[in-house]
Amino acid sequence: MRNVSEIIEQYLKHVLQQSSEGAIEIQRNDLADQFQCVPSQINYVISTRFTLEKGYIVESKRGGGGYIRIQKIELKSHGSILDHIFRTIHTHIDQVTSEGLIYQLQEGHYISTREANLIRAAISRDVLTFKLPLRDEIRAKILKAMLISLLSR
Repeated sequence: MRNVSEIIEQYLKHVLQQSSEGAIEIQRNDLADQFQCVPSQINYVISTRFTLEKGYIVESKRGGGGYIRIQKIELKSHGSILDHIFRTIHTHIDQVTSEGLIYQLQEGHYISTREANLIRAAISRDVLTFKLPLRDEIRAKILKAMLISLLSR
């Protein structure tokens, strides 16, 4: 059985897919009532599952009538995907950011689950047993080379 965080995440993703604008505005307390959880659970889901690295922009307005706005970043053309990769990776990339980028490309069906798993294995800190910042530099080079190779088919 899935936990509450996974259910909330799937619900928000479904609502985002149904949105014609590619963005949704939610009331945190209303969503907490709907899922019978505390509002901090909603904050947790949004802050861990809807990050920039995973392809989402989140804005929040506090106070009366406040809302949380979630927008999916769409990578429409092949060129924009490569641009996004080069903007994200630079010369160094840490484990969390690289995992987010892989997640985003997998969610967008640009890479398969198998390809994502192979990339994760190759750039893991357990495999790249170098000291920082060398590890992040090597990870960036491997990740960039693998993604360019996969997306240039």
